Amino acid sequence: MTYELVIWHEDAPVDREQAATAFEQATPHPAVAAFAKEFGGRFPDVEMSAEHERFARVRMDPERADEVSAQVYALARALGLTCYDPYRRLVHNLGPTGAYEGMQLHTGDGVQVVDPDLGLVRDVLERLSDQNPFAALVVFGEHFVQAAPEPGGYELEYKDSRQNKLHRTHVTDLAVVQRAFDEYARGDRAFLDRHAWEG
Repeated sequence: MTYELVIWHEDAPVDREQAATAFEQATPHPAVAAFAKEFGGRFPDVEMSAEHERFARVRMDPERADEVSAQVYALARALGLTCYDPYRRLVHNLGPTGAYEGMQLHTGDGVQVVDPDLGLVRDVLERLSDQNPFAALVVFGEHFVQAAPEPGGYELEYKDSRQNKLHRTHVTDLAVVQRAFDEYARGDRAFLDRHAWEG
């Protein structure tokens, strides 16, 4: 199996359904050529094609997918480009992003994105399963929120790293998890008052 990502320019955020075909109708943009040149220089051993400055497609072996895709996401963001992961059906838009510059999204199936857009965070949480056993938003050295599937729902955790306090609770509804992650990303701690926490 070969893992791939598609990169192109959009004027506004697109959802997963739109992203699946939007790149095929993309108009040429100089940032796509800049991406192809920069990425090709960094990873000459990774297969990459650019379609007349309309979109670029990066294909990689699964064993290098985590390493390479993190670089693809970062470079695409730096150049103002949208990135689509057809395998996971996830789209990485430029915004809206959360309140913390440098916040990172990590998942159990290898997604690693710095400054993820809030739509991506919501969509990643929908994929929690045995194959994707956790999702976390992390502001290193400060705090994080994490969710994992468990019988009857989800374990939701929040850690204040400065105070070294870890809070855990069980929730049954994915929408509750998504709301907590959205609030966390926006710098709102209302979710802490809504739940009975252990720890």
